[in-house]
Amino acid sequence: MPRTAHTRPTGRTRPTRHRRLLAAALTALAATAATLSGSAPAAAADVNVARNAGYESGLSNWTCSAGSGSAVGSPVHSGTGALKASPTPSDNATCSQTVAVKPGSAYRLSAYVQGSYVYLGASGTGTTDVSTWTPSATDWQQLSTTFTTGPTTTSVTVYTHGWYGQPAYYADDFSVLGSAGGGGTDPGPQVPDAPGGLTAGAVTPSSVALSWTPVSGATGYTVYRDGTKYGTVNGTSATVSGLAAATSYRFQVSGTNSAGESARSAPLTATTAPSGSGGTPAVPRHAVTGYWQNFNNGATVQKISDVPAQYDIIAVAFADATTTPGAVTFNLDSAGLGGYTVDQFKADIKAKQAAGKSVILSIGGERGTVSVNDSASAANFATSLYTLMQQYGFDGVDIDLENGLNPTYMSQALRSLSQKSGGHLVLTMAPQTLDMQSTSGGYFQTALNVKDILTVVNMQYYNSGSMLGCDGKVYSQGTVDFLTALACIQLEGGLDPSQVGLGLPASTRGAGSGYVDPSVVNAALDCLAKGTSCGSFKPARTYPGLRGAMTWSTNWDAASGNAWSNAVGPHVHGLP
Repeated sequence: MPRTAHTRPTGRTRPTRHRRLLAAALTALAATAATLSGSAPAAAADVNVARNAGYESGLSNWTCSAGSGSAVGSPVHSGTGALKASPTPSDNATCSQTVAVKPGSAYRLSAYVQGSYVYLGASGTGTTDVSTWTPSATDWQQLSTTFTTGPTTTSVTVYTHGWYGQPAYYADDFSVLGSAGGGGTDPGPQVPDAPGGLTAGAVTPSSVALSWTPVSGATGYTVYRDGTKYGTVNGTSATVSGLAAATSYRFQVSGTNSAGESARSAPLTATTAPSGSGGTPAVPRHAVTGYWQNFNNGATVQKISDVPAQYDIIAVAFADATTTPGAVTFNLDSAGLGGYTVDQFKADIKAKQAAGKSVILSIGGERGTVSVNDSASAANFATSLYTLMQQYGFDGVDIDLENGLNPTYMSQALRSLSQKSGGHLVLTMAPQTLDMQSTSGGYFQTALNVKDILTVVNMQYYNSGSMLGCDGKVYSQGTVDFLTALACIQLEGGLDPSQVGLGLPASTRGAGSGYVDPSVVNAALDCLAKGTSCGSFKPARTYPGLRGAMTWSTNWDAASGNAWSNAVGPHVHGLP
């Protein structure tokens, strides 16, 4: 968010040729990809007919186009080797192997991949050739599909490839499970190692949020509470609920796959919050976020008490950087705000909270540079913010860093802040459109890393060039399709619908470009939540839990007679 007029650079788009190819490929593969998760597992007697399936012997048995492939020792899904293949503007880095198969037999093809636009497929099956893909995998993700060989087919070519001009992708633990075709087999998966890095995040009187580091070869994780199995999850986080207040519990996690269960992690003891402490502040199921300007740039000058009741989360813009790496402070611009005193400011925050609203402090903006790039700066960030929360009564923090962020250390900082606040934390983010195009981006990674304590991501759908939607097509800002097709990336990329909001300027003066009439915002909300009022893009499913909308700013809204909040606020609160 800017302190003055928005001057953010235009978003980057793909070359026209590659854009057409990508859109065509995604359209052709959409129906195939939709059927993959339900593929039946191979029978117990089936074998893996791929050779050197884990790349432990380099690229033996594999051929990669244009010399694009190499064997690497990191990252690996399991074992000591994996494939790294690097596309170019004219080559998609296809790496293939011809496997011996049995005619008229069913096979299940799978591989673990990392990267953007990674494809897995089989050709020469004698029946229907198949393929599947992922638009983005920041960690190891398993792709899988099935095929049946023709009545005279004795060999099939299986392959992975990336996309033209995209970064390198990785593949490991290739599998073609089915009847032996006489070409030899590779061994099956091994039991994974015990997970590490088990930590506690937000706590309430009845729950503890846990997270841990991923383990190569694990396809799921089992959570234990005081030595008893609590449940299983696919990801690397879980919230254990149904706990007693002010009570210590002992937690462990194990990794699982088809070969069995690992040893349990080192134990972690965490204590729930005292009874009546409430945990994370209650943000409505559908909420409106507004940025309040701690400066005068020509918009209506406001006190916190002037912010309309339609706003559920008020983000105070902005905190200020200090000379200490990672640390921030806050300085109320009393002179610029007509003599607004610190005592009045604090009292107004308390009044808003008494009315059920949350008031948080925003970090960043167009000119706000705060770097959290190591453990020391992460600690400084968390400590300074917690001090400001206690000093002014803020409910949490908004991350609006437009100079980039390190997902490892920003996640560390936010978890530390959550622990300091005892679960009393409203955490929002306001990335630019380019930051949320892929889960490999720093912002998206951070959001997923702290998903268990994250309130909402209000991406800025303005000051942006054309961007890819989740269907692989390119959309221009200022339309219903731009809002819905880009929101779909977040909704299908791992965020819960309750963690996705639509960020738009309150007036034409609030941004350099991208303003849309409030009716367009409401149409996009209806399209995502109810499947109605869509443009040419209509999501494959609805997201009734969608959190809501955000605007820059409450001040620019006031300058336009609160037209934005009067139109969008009731619509958000009326969503299903």
